[in-house]
Amino acid sequence: MSDDIWKRAEAESPCTKVCVIHPQARLCTGCLRTIDEITAWSRMTPEDRRAVMAALPSRAGLLAQRRGGRAARLGRDAG
Repeated sequence: MSDDIWKRAEAESPCTKVCVIHPQARLCTGCLRTIDEITAWSRMTPEDRRAVMAALPSRAGLLAQRRGGRAARLGRDAG
């Protein structure tokens, strides 16, 4: 089945349909865009969109992975 609602006659979007904003980095964890970039996307020129797309790979490191959680606490408490 085609997902027509996500298809538009504009430059390709980096949206992965995982729309969750990281609280510290303030980036979408799915596409790595800022809230401002996401809301302005449909009004951006193709050149502006390409510039955002080019910047996305360098943003991946800004989303810190959780270190530990319950498993790490249990491991620390055991030793």
